[in-house]
Amino acid sequence: MSAEKFEDRFTRYEVARILGARSLQLAMDAPVLLKLTKEQKEELNFDPLKTAEKELESDVLPITVKRPLPKKSEKVVKKLTPEELREKLEKEAEKEAKELAKEEEKDVESEGKEEKEIEQEGEIMEMANPEDEVETEEKIEGEEL
Repeated sequence: MSAEKFEDRFTRYEVARILGARSLQLAMDAPVLLKLTKEQKEELNFDPLKTAEKELESDVLPITVKRPLPKKSEKVVKKLTPEELREKLEKEAEKEAKELAKEEEKDVESEGKEEKEIEQEGEIMEMANPEDEVETEEKIEGEEL
């Protein structure tokens, strides 16, 4: 079995730990979670490790993995059913839609306020008078001397 099949869910160390734990359970006469025919059992040579690999490949193992994270928090990795996955994605989409709607409302409100302020103040910029420019040039020339 190759660990590439499970790279997106588990690390190779987690796969090794899961297979080891499950093969130990099978060696101690735990029930097999797959329905195997007599030929399939003989093909696997009644090997608990190969049986555990088959169970992991078919996603029937009820094993969860706890990953310790920094700041003493933990992340529990478990398989989501298609319905749970769909519900989770729908909830995330709803949250994003609400956030976008709030941002748009804020933008509209702030634009409205700015437009009202501009209307109340009159012109945005005053027209420059040539006389004002002459006075500032004379002051600058006078300071340089």
